[in-house]
Amino acid sequence: MAKKSYRSMDDFASACGVSRPTLSKYFDDPTQVKEVTRKRIEAALKKSNFEPNLFARHLNRKRTKNIGILVPTMSDPFYVQVVSLIELELRAKGFWPVQLSSHTRPELEEEAVRTLLSLKVAGAVVAPLGAGSRRSALERLTDAIPVVCFDSPASIDLPFVGNDNTQSVAAIVQYLCRSGEAPIFLEVPHLTENASERQASYRATMIREGHSPLVIDCEAPPSWEFERLGYEQMQRILAKGSLPGKTLLCANDRFAFGTMAAAFASGLKIGRSDSCDVRIAGHDDHPLSRYTCPSLTTMAQNAPEIAAKVVELLLRRLDDEDDDRTAGTKRVILEATLVMRESA
Repeated sequence: MAKKSYRSMDDFASACGVSRPTLSKYFDDPTQVKEVTRKRIEAALKKSNFEPNLFARHLNRKRTKNIGILVPTMSDPFYVQVVSLIELELRAKGFWPVQLSSHTRPELEEEAVRTLLSLKVAGAVVAPLGAGSRRSALERLTDAIPVVCFDSPASIDLPFVGNDNTQSVAAIVQYLCRSGEAPIFLEVPHLTENASERQASYRATMIREGHSPLVIDCEAPPSWEFERLGYEQMQRILAKGSLPGKTLLCANDRFAFGTMAAAFASGLKIGRSDSCDVRIAGHDDHPLSRYTCPSLTTMAQNAPEIAAKVVELLLRRLDDEDDDRTAGTKRVILEATLVMRESA
């Protein structure tokens, strides 16, 4: 027998014999209604193909159950990993994530902010573009709703959850110094605060280990295409005749992927054995880093904890009725873990 169809929440409420507010309460949290009422609604649902328009219902509220998530790009598996974890955390708490990407372009980040505000999201999780972000756009967002940042701090004072770059780079530099030749640091464009922090930690740790730091800046216009930048930078280094050292530490894993590809294309053997020509290490434990050939030695950011802390901070601010959008600003800095693989 075909299931019954209903055009609206009002129609379905009448069919169930309950009020519209009671039905809304059931869809928010079934435990909020009496057991006899809950069973009546659930029996009607089984006999129908009714699906509530949760998005429309949320827009009619003073505070919706939608949470915006804005990142520079969804083509980077690191962002995909963290955003997926954030989404699961939010859904477990009864919120609906709305994901947007700025595609690494400031004007699209600003457009995404306008979109989130038009959707009346209750709050937002943002990984800013860093130096490329338009301060006015983030200020407009934070004036309206609670915002928590991750991966890279915003240009304005907002709650932030991210990696302890000082600790993580120090750990991998110490490992590389004590397991072979001291590393040369291959820099990426300073698009976010992470790049500056990582280079500073490299320099300080090299000096503590008794070595002179050597940083090779990226000789290319700023771009988020780190794999291409790494490949081209390694080509430039090799074109000069020889490697400046046998150990290369890349500022992030994606840059290391390109560096490794260029080294392989030039006939160099990558790895930590005596028969290898160069050791290459990265940072972040990008989801693809274990599948490079050889697998990439790196520092693993604590993605599950980043996601959990982001949601915890945001929901805490949502629950604070007196929140003035800047009160209680907090930074949660998480340590990373050394992952030793075959590349270094």
